[in-house]
Amino acid sequence: MLVKDWKEFLIPYEQAVEELKIKFKSIRKQYRSKNEYSPIEFVTGRVKEISSILEKAKKLDIPLNKVANDMEDIAGIRIMCQFVEDIYKVAQIIHQRDGKDLKIVYEKDYVKNNKESGYRSYHIIIKYPVQTASGEVEVLAEIQIRTLAMNFWATIEHSLNYKYKQDIPEHIKERLKRAAELAFLLDEEMSEIKEEIIEAQKLFEVKSNIISDILDNIIALYSLGKISESSDIQDKFNKLLEGANITELKALLDESNEKVQQYRLQLFQLD
Repeated sequence: MLVKDWKEFLIPYEQAVEELKIKFKSIRKQYRSKNEYSPIEFVTGRVKEISSILEKAKKLDIPLNKVANDMEDIAGIRIMCQFVEDIYKVAQIIHQRDGKDLKIVYEKDYVKNNKESGYRSYHIIIKYPVQTASGEVEVLAEIQIRTLAMNFWATIEHSLNYKYKQDIPEHIKERLKRAAELAFLLDEEMSEIKEEIIEAQKLFEVKSNIISDILDNIIALYSLGKISESSDIQDKFNKLLEGANITELKALLDESNEKVQQYRLQLFQLD
């Protein structure tokens, strides 16, 4: 297969990755818009490089004309979670879509049944329909769901496998196994204080949103020609910023909202 043929072959996979990324990011956004905790922390995706496809096909003895049917991870989506429990919530979300916009082929739970190397992750192989100029094409894609700690470990292992051409020295393998167990212990400890972490993150997010809204109001007042009022809110904001609690910031937001509405109404009445 020529390079141009490979590039054409990969187009549906590239489209599948982009569409799946958008869908999972949208799910995360929907949780956040309702002020609910999202089991999805962030989403990445990639299409295998041609060289990697050729290398894997050779290693697994897959004929090039059967790559589309026999290679499951040409399109790859990775969903990162904060806590181990979230992995299974995300898997459940994917199951709810089964038969609608995707089909689950099979799944592998390497979280409860980790690999000998220490690798942990939850894999779901799906068939995903892509609409192309030539009609619908169904491609295989692999969804990996893991915690941030699992992902850190897996990234290191991948780099070492690349360096040692899949033949990592035994003493390094042993260190990797120990590191994998420590990473999982970290995940378990974080799960123990999950509610505290989520509450702290929500408070931070609420405070960030209030600050953003106050700054928007300062700019709005300035643009309405109310320079003195804009400076007054800015001065109050600067004094509050370092040690302010949410109640004080919320009071300033209410004050700035009232001023913006008042002057916008005056401008509307003049028109």
